[in-house]
Amino acid sequence: MKYCVIMSIYKNDKLEYVKESLNSIYTQTLKADIFIKIDGKIDKKLEEFLLSEKEKGNIKYLDKREENRGLAISLNELIQEGLKQNYEYFFRMDADDISNADRFKNQIEFMKENKEIDICGTFIKEFGDGIEYEKIVKYPLTHNEMFNFFKKRVPLAHVSVCFRKSFFEKAGLYPEKYHITNEDTLMWLKGFKSGCKFANINYIGVNVRVNKNFFRRRSSFKKVWYDFKNRLEVNRELNYGFDSYFYAVGIFCVNLLPPNLKKLAYKYLR
Repeated sequence: MKYCVIMSIYKNDKLEYVKESLNSIYTQTLKADIFIKIDGKIDKKLEEFLLSEKEKGNIKYLDKREENRGLAISLNELIQEGLKQNYEYFFRMDADDISNADRFKNQIEFMKENKEIDICGTFIKEFGDGIEYEKIVKYPLTHNEMFNFFKKRVPLAHVSVCFRKSFFEKAGLYPEKYHITNEDTLMWLKGFKSGCKFANINYIGVNVRVNKNFFRRRSSFKKVWYDFKNRLEVNRELNYGFDSYFYAVGIFCVNLLPPNLKKLAYKYLR
C-alpha cells in the first residue's frame, strides 16, 4: 500500500516553517512519500533546501513552475502524478502546518477498517504565530452529520484530510475555475454530488499556524464575495433549503469584519 503527502509551496512560505512541517512528516509513525509542487518563484534558500532534501531522498517528487497558478492547479498536478505512480492514499499538508506524530497511522487505520470511506479528516488545533490565539476546532464525525453541517460551513479541515484514490475516481480533481477562493468548498461539493463517503475522526491531527495575515486575507472584499458565491452554489446544488441562505448571509457578514473582530469571531463562534 502506497501513501503520499501532497504539498504546494509558494513565495510567502518561510524556510523555518517548511522545515517544521516536513519534519512532522519525517517523524510520523506511518511513513509516507512527499510530493511537492513549487508554485512560482520562491526564496532562493528555501528552493535550495528543497532540492537538497530531494537529493537526500526525503522528498520523493519535486516539481517547479515559474508562474504562480494557485493551489488547486498545484494539487491537481500532484494528484495526477500520484495516481500515475499507483498511490492509494493522499494526505494534504500546508507548508506551515505541523502534523501530530500518529496522524497518518490513525487515519489509515480508520480507513482500512471503514472501506466505504473515500475521505477522512481530523480535528485541528490552531495556534498563534506572533499573536495570542489558540483554538481547537472540531468537526462532525459521520457522513450524514457532515452533509447536514455543510449547509453552514465546510465539514472538513482541508489541511487534515486523507483521500482514498476512489475519491478522485468518483468526483474528479479540484475545480480550477476560481483562483483566489477556497478550493476545498467546491471539492467537497463535488464529492457529495458524486456519492463519495465522508468521515472525520475524533483526534487532533494537525496544528495550524495562525498569524495576523490569516485574518487579514479573509477580510478582502473580493475573497469574501467569491466565498459567498461558492456558498450559494453549494446551497443550490445540494438543495439545502431556505434556512441555509440565512447561514450564508451570516457568514458573509462575519467575513467582512475587520481582522481583530474576525479573530474573536473565529475563536468563539466556531
